[in-house]
Amino acid sequence: MNADNSIPIASLAGKTAMVTGSSSGIGRAIAVSLAQHGVNTVIHCRRESEKIRAVQSEIKKLGVDCHVVFQDFFDAPDWDAMVADAWNWKGSVDFWINNAGGDVLTGTWPAQSFEDKLKFLWQVDVNSTLMLSRRAGSKMSEHFSEAGQGVILNMGWDQAWQGMEGDSGELFSTTKGAIMAMTKSLAHSLSPTVRVNCIAPGWIKTEWGEQASDYWSQRATQDSLMERWGSPADIAGVALFLCSPAASFISGQIIPVNGGFNNNSD
Repeated sequence: MNADNSIPIASLAGKTAMVTGSSSGIGRAIAVSLAQHGVNTVIHCRRESEKIRAVQSEIKKLGVDCHVVFQDFFDAPDWDAMVADAWNWKGSVDFWINNAGGDVLTGTWPAQSFEDKLKFLWQVDVNSTLMLSRRAGSKMSEHFSEAGQGVILNMGWDQAWQGMEGDSGELFSTTKGAIMAMTKSLAHSLSPTVRVNCIAPGWIKTEWGEQASDYWSQRATQDSLMERWGSPADIAGVALFLCSPAASFISGQIIPVNGGFNNNSD
């Protein structure tokens, strides 16, 4: 820590981060936040889009480098090629953030079967997180020499702990719960060189939240002791901390970011 006990965020300058699923929402907020603190950033999207180029432009205006990687996590992904692309850009990756997740709540997905949704989420969320963590973590272990020098962050879900009713609750508790569990094992496998943690967001106002019904908007505020939706910036702040030296003794942990879950909200 610095003499004034502030978090040594400035020490992130010149580092390199990879943020999957960073064209919007939480991923975009994390990528921009890291870039604001001097981190060269690899951003990821399934395919070419105006959104991902807008994020790239925003990051470059902050005075750091930004590289775009394209990879579809559902349709025959090439994990080795993706990790190599991100790693070779600057010669290493200090922070690997597995943020990408499938959206089965908007578009045409609500009309599709439970089985199809589960298959999609398992591949896009669970399989990608494990495969990319193993590959990126292996490279970090070989490349870095100091304990905790490499960082992997995964994305879980706060209600995977206590459960939520309905199809969505069952789908996301199954997939995000798996990510939360694998985080703890990955932390053991990759220690001491790589720290592996998982952020478990609560109700965060991303694209789905912006168009949520009155019922879900009320549910989101009632479930939080802060009586509000969370924002992507709330998650980005925690991700920034977990990447920083201030979190050098934190690994294998699930960090809920939900405003304090209100057990009496029902």
